Amino acid sequence: MQIVGTIDLSKFKSIFNDITTNEVVLTSDRLAHIITDHPGDYEKYSEYVPDILENPDYIIEANRPNSAVLLKDLTDIGVKIQIVLRINTSSDPAEYKNSIITLMKIRTKEWRRLLKSKIILYKST
Repeated sequence: MQIVGTIDLSKFKSIFNDITTNEVVLTSDRLAHIITDHPGDYEKYSEYVPDILENPDYIIEANRPNSAVLLKDLTDIGVKIQIVLRINTSSDPAEYKNSIITLMKIRTKEWRRLLKSKIILYKST
C-alpha cells in the first residue's frame, strides 16, 4: 500500500459529511487490477494522480456507497482520466484511508455520457 496523494476535504465534506481523512492510498491489489485491466494507463498517468485527487474537474456519483468518480481533463496532454475513489467514513475501521479503486483513461464520448447520466456532486469553477 502506498500513499498517492490527498483530497481537498472542502470538495468532499458536503458530499460525505463524515469523511475521516484526506490521505489517499493505492493498494497492491488495486494497482495490479489497474495494470491488468487498463494496460499502460497507470504507467503513463500516475504522475498526474496527486493533481487529479486534489483538483478534479468533476466529482460524480458512483455505483457503490461511500464512493465517488473523479474526472479530470488533462488538456495539456489531451487525455481525460477517471478515478473511482472509495471514501473512508467514520463507520470504517480507524486504520483505513481513502482508496483508489481504479484509474483509467476515458474517451470524450464516455466523459460526456458520465456527465449526462450521473449526478454531478461537485464541479470545479
